This record gives sequence, C-alpha cells and structure tokens, in this order.
Amino acid sequence: MLTLCVDSVENVWFGVAHENETVFATAFAFDGSRALQNLLKNIPFNVSFQHSEKPTWFAEKVISSLASIYHGRECTESFSLAMDYLSSYAQKVLKTVSLIPTGYVASYGSVAKAVGGSPRAVGRVMASNPFPLIIPCHRVVNSDLSLGGYGGGVQVKLEILRRESRGYTSIKEIKMNKSILQAFPVEFVLKRLGNSASNKSLTPKSVKG
Repeated sequence: MLTLCVDSVENVWFGVAHENETVFATAFAFDGSRALQNLLKNIPFNVSFQHSEKPTWFAEKVISSLASIYHGRECTESFSLAMDYLSSYAQKVLKTVSLIPTGYVASYGSVAKAVGGSPRAVGRVMASNPFPLIIPCHRVVNSDLSLGGYGGGVQVKLEILRRESRGYTSIKEIKMNKSILQAFPVEFVLKRLGNSASNKSLTPKSVKG
C-alpha cells in the first residue's frame, strides 16, 4: 500500500507517494490540498493508498530533496522510482531527462533524438511526468529556447530555471549508451526571454523540436 504525505517547506507544499523506500509519485503546489490533489493524479491507477498526516521519515527525506530542487539548490540524493507501470518509451524519456544537470536545459527535439520518437511524443511524456522535480521536466524547453508548457505553470518553470542558473556558457554533450543528449546553459533561455520576460513570451507554445 502506498503512503501519501504532503508537507510545507519555505511556503511551498511538496508531496510524495511511496511504498517503503520506493517513490511512486511526487507533486508540489502552493497549498496543501492542491499538492495532495496533484499527488493523487500522479499515482498509478487502481493502487491502494493511505494518507499520512505526519510525513514518514522517508517522506521527509524526499520532500527535503524536492524543496532543494525547487529552490535551485544542488541535490545529491537519488531515489528508487517505480516505473514498471509506465510504457517502455516513457521510461526511456524519463530516465534521459533525469540526466539533465542543474544549470542546463534540453529541447524536446534533443531528447527525442537521443531516445527515438518525436518531440511531441516527448512532450506527452513530460506532461504526464509522475515525478516532477525529481525527474526535471522543467529543464525541457522548445528548440528555439522558449519555455514550452509546464504543469505547474510557465511562470513557475521560469522561476525554477532562474534559480538554477549557474553562469554556464558552453553547450554540454551528455553521453548515453548509444546516443548523445545535447544540453544548453539555462542562461541561453534567460537571454532569449530577456531580463523582464513579457506575458507574451511566457505563453505556452506547441511543442517543437
């Protein structure tokens, strides 16, 4: 049975669904009830669960890591993620996106080139990512370095990326088994948007390569 826990860290609510030390879903929001709703949307269908008012020790560990990622801090923790119920393609996409380091982004097209499929297929996996922040779908953007969509809101995506800015200037090539994932410094995205991005710039666009 899954245990669902939500807790507030620095005025943001984070949630995790776990069984023992395996994470089945994560979520975040700006109030506790919404965080719990988001968590319920992310757990596998037809799996029994219980809601714990007090976070378990493992939930506290995961929530602390989620808060660190959200606030742009380095997080060295790694967790076992339950992916067996996902399609093999979704698993490949999520595992590839997990390789994008803090301070960098990759495009839907570059992820698709690394794992196969189309940019839109990658976008669909990102839209249903059950492990937000742990699997950093906020680091996946359009090929023109516009933000694209984000379940937490495009403004939230931009704010997270701003906090993750590390001043990098060089494109990074991430070696995989049989391919390479190209990643770009967050600064490229921020430069495109400008120092004070307009509402027009932040409007979600259809997924491109």
